[in-house]
Amino acid sequence: MATSEKNLSEYRKETIPNGADFRIGIVVSEWNESITSNLCKGSLTALLDNGVKEENIIVHECPGSFELPLASQYLLETNKVDGVIAIGSVIQGETKHFDFVCNATALGVKDVSLKYNKPVIFCVLTDNTMQQAIDRSGGKHGNKGTEAAIACIKMIALKKKIEL
Repeated sequence: MATSEKNLSEYRKETIPNGADFRIGIVVSEWNESITSNLCKGSLTALLDNGVKEENIIVHECPGSFELPLASQYLLETNKVDGVIAIGSVIQGETKHFDFVCNATALGVKDVSLKYNKPVIFCVLTDNTMQQAIDRSGGKHGNKGTEAAIACIKMIALKKKIEL
């Protein structure tokens, strides 16, 4: 397991660009809300801790993870954000539904990112159990939302650096 010995919330602040001029959208799945709300909190804390102004963070909810790509696209179409963090949680059940939702969501997030040439960060937990999701949304493995926020800041900074 890739995260078995890693706390996802650990990062060296001095290596993170200052996000004071960045506008970041967050779309959060309502499905598995106890997990996604913790991921969102992790993202918000990391964004604010790294200079992103509260008024430059736009948060919207959507029904489930499958809807995250379109919700991300809605935000990007407004041209009010430099990047989006797509937050969801899909937990393995007894049917193949898990596989279809995870695959479609991942590909959709990637497609929207490439279509708009802006980072859309995949912060969707795809766990086998609720305990695994808890461990990755503020539990013993830290918070994947924190990691996603840092990735978003770094990708926006990279794009701005390349465009100079």
